[in-house]
Order: sequence, then C-alpha cells, then structure tokens
Amino acid sequence: MKRKTLLLLPLFADREGILRWLGEELSRMLPLAVQLGPVLAVPPKSYRPSRGQYQAEEVLRGILGQVQAPRDYLLAVADVDLFVPGLNFVFGLADIRHRAAIISLVRLRQEFYGLKPDRNLFRQRTLKEAVHELGHLFGLPHCPNPLCVMHFSNSLSDTDRKSAHFCAQCQKRIRQIFE
Repeated sequence: MKRKTLLLLPLFADREGILRWLGEELSRMLPLAVQLGPVLAVPPKSYRPSRGQYQAEEVLRGILGQVQAPRDYLLAVADVDLFVPGLNFVFGLADIRHRAAIISLVRLRQEFYGLKPDRNLFRQRTLKEAVHELGHLFGLPHCPNPLCVMHFSNSLSDTDRKSAHFCAQCQKRIRQIFE
C-alpha cells in the first residue's frame, strides 16, 4: 500500500505525550506517514457559552485556514468538549471534502465522569476515535458491525465495546483505496 501523509495537529499543549503515542500507533496501523504539526489554538469564536462547548465544524474550519503544511489528511486533536447542532456532544467529526477531521479528548477520560484516571483506557479510546474519523476521510461510512472501529459510537460504552481495527469488510475497502 502507498503511504500518504497525515498531519496530526494538536490544539493543546500535550503534557501527557498522547499525540506522539497516537502518531506511532496510527503509522503502525494505517498506510500513513504521520507528521506532528505545531500547536494551534482552538478558535475562540467557536465557543458557545450557553453550552460550555465548542462547535466542532467551526473549530475545524478555523484551523484549516491556519495550516500551510502539505498533507493528504489532517487530524486535529482537541482537549475541549465538542458538539454539532442537533447532538449533545461528539467524540469527533470528519470533513471529507477537506480531508480533515477532529477528535476531542475530553469525554474519553474517566475523570470527565468522576472516575479514577485510567491511562490505558484513555489511550485506547483516543486511538479508536482517531481511526474512526480517519476511516470517514478514507470514504468509509458507519459499519453495522458493533465490533468494527467504523461502528457509530452513540455513547462511551459503544466506543469501549468496539475494536480499534476495521472489520474484514471495511479492511477490504481500505486496501482498495490505498492500492
């Protein structure tokens, strides 16, 4: 498979090292050469005080105008709570037209729910959400297989239940895309 470039873009100061780990995992799992981009600020105008959240499409649109690096795909990683109109929150969002996606780490942490931190669980959730949004950028729809990474996560239990990998049917489509 031909390797394409993924620009992994932090929207926060990564003191935990999650982005370096995520980049290594993504380059191991997918035919992508991962490059870590500079830290960008979350666009302030995307914040909705009435909700205490950031509008995901506006965040993505705001950062796309700041990115100059050549890339095939872009994955922004935010440490703010995201939503889209009509939904209470989203773990991530893909913009297929611009080959760009964003994921939020906030609701992937156990601490968000008043629970004790679990670094491994947090990392696995982050990986699953990243691979899921990248799958959309590759042209994959949601998958009916609840164990496939492309299955829609309506809740964190859905994310925890599914694998970080594509099912056989989705994997076949991925191979066709990158051949």
